Amino acid sequence: MFRTQLSVNLNKVALLRNSRDGNWPDPVFFGRIALEAGASGLTVHPRPDERHIRASDVPALSGLVKTYPGREYNIEGNPFHNLMTHLEAVRPHQATFVPDSTDQKTSDHGFDLADETVCESVRPLIEAAQSWGCRVSLFMDPVPELMAKAKALGADRVELYTEGWAQAYGTDQEATVLAQYAASVRAARAAGLEVNAGHDLSLDNLETFLKACTGISEVSIGHALIAEALQYGLHKTVRHYKAILDRTAQ
Repeated sequence: MFRTQLSVNLNKVALLRNSRDGNWPDPVFFGRIALEAGASGLTVHPRPDERHIRASDVPALSGLVKTYPGREYNIEGNPFHNLMTHLEAVRPHQATFVPDSTDQKTSDHGFDLADETVCESVRPLIEAAQSWGCRVSLFMDPVPELMAKAKALGADRVELYTEGWAQAYGTDQEATVLAQYAASVRAARAAGLEVNAGHDLSLDNLETFLKACTGISEVSIGHALIAEALQYGLHKTVRHYKAILDRTAQ
């Protein structure tokens, strides 16, 4: 049976922590709750300005995940900024390359692999991350014809940027946008890639997405999940997500 895995992104826990001095709420403490609730792994995005995840959080969370055999640690970020330093030091299970700029509030686009300059600059970084034992996933817009290019660069996975789906959900554009994502998943898998997805996925829109986009290996969810945890509690929120993943298993 194929079942999508859940990686809990802890950025917003760290963002709340950084609004005061000290280390509370502690991302390690809440990462443990997520893992105890059944999350398959944890995700962090340590940006250079440390607006949420700090450099010191990265090894601390690595140590936590290592105490849960079979769970995975995913570090995402721009490989042209500070990501590679973290990957070499920590050697996470997965490295997600994201082409964000330092002044972005959040990631808002994938790699444009139609640009050969981008491809040639990313290729050696993929090879370096893989030499450290990391599975490499490229953050991509849902453009089916670019999926094979990600494979040609040596990537192991792509992560589809799903804000477009979240914005279309419940509107008259829902079916059209969903078809674009489903086509991208099929193209990626046909090229030999595994597929992740993330950005603005939520308890409201995830099930519809996974039923249409079969074959998603992992979803990485942070902003909505942490907001929903204010309503339900973190442990129960993770369990709600697990129930969706159970219902959409194939």
